[in-house]
Amino acid sequence: MGSSTNFDKLREKIDSLDQEILKLLNERGDVALEIRKLKMENSVGVYDPVREKLIKNKLKELNAGPFSDDSVLNIFREIISASRLLQQPTRVAYLGPEGSFSHQAAYNEFGGSSELLPLGSFEEIFEEVENDRASFGVVPIENSIEGSVGMVLDLLSKTHLGITTELFERINHFLLSKTGNIQDINIVASHPQAIAQCKKWLNKNLGDKEIIETTSTAEAARLASKKKNVSAIASEHAASIYKLKIIKNNIEESSLNTTRFFVIGKKTNNPTGDDRTSIVFTLKDKPGALQKSFFQPFADAKVNLTKIESRPSKERPWEYLFFVDFKGHAQDKVIKSLLSKLDKSCIYLKVLGSYPAGT
Repeated sequence: MGSSTNFDKLREKIDSLDQEILKLLNERGDVALEIRKLKMENSVGVYDPVREKLIKNKLKELNAGPFSDDSVLNIFREIISASRLLQQPTRVAYLGPEGSFSHQAAYNEFGGSSELLPLGSFEEIFEEVENDRASFGVVPIENSIEGSVGMVLDLLSKTHLGITTELFERINHFLLSKTGNIQDINIVASHPQAIAQCKKWLNKNLGDKEIIETTSTAEAARLASKKKNVSAIASEHAASIYKLKIIKNNIEESSLNTTRFFVIGKKTNNPTGDDRTSIVFTLKDKPGALQKSFFQPFADAKVNLTKIESRPSKERPWEYLFFVDFKGHAQDKVIKSLLSKLDKSCIYLKVLGSYPAGT
């Protein structure tokens, strides 16, 4: 009897706390609507990655448990997403189909209250944002194993859009099927890269099964949702969308497999003190130009370069575009001076964006 009484009292306490949480959520919503008026008066967009990063950092600092930081951030992601919807619907374009890792990155950043728009190519994503049919686009820029996405670099060099923020997604591959029973599997389907990244596990555990390649891991999940003898190598996010069961998680060979994404749009950010800037440039063709005009000024200014690579300009033979990331913001005094010096040595220089550094 005592145990039952205590159980009821604890449930009553939960009900009371839920009522208080709901009351506070709606109070937060009222404040969000007031902020909406100010944003409209000052032509400020509803998505503010700088402000959201500050909120997330503060939440992690304040969280005393028992909920993990990830759990708390997931809850607040949806609160922030719902608050954005009160202010203005946010439409985000990404490389589809639903359940792709790009979809996962877009969902993790913008939440379930945003309209996530799957598209068939990177060009379409840029076009949707350029023509204001989408507020933002989410595009992969590089993978820790496969390297940079050349087509996205090329599009960034030509567009008037900028980088709003960067996202990092761990690429964990799950073996999925309708039944969740490995004995039912005759076929394993996935994108060629995912198959290659899980080759050791597949050879050891499903070496006698037929392997078929698909255009994406999400397409593999869709196929697996139709037939119980087909399994897919895809994300946990895809499992939830296509209602598949997990047979085995994290079957990839490398635990370091991570993809970096850019959120692209027309928004610019103020400095946060922990920023990264991306630029693209072409130098005049002179002996030692890269060392004298680029590397030396950065070294003298003690600015940390985090990435540099070159790609053919595709406009003139043997002319190259250099894509560079470095710590700092284009509005910082040191960076301003540095970019001014670099510009004098360049045929072409474009700041692709300054944005809060991701982790």
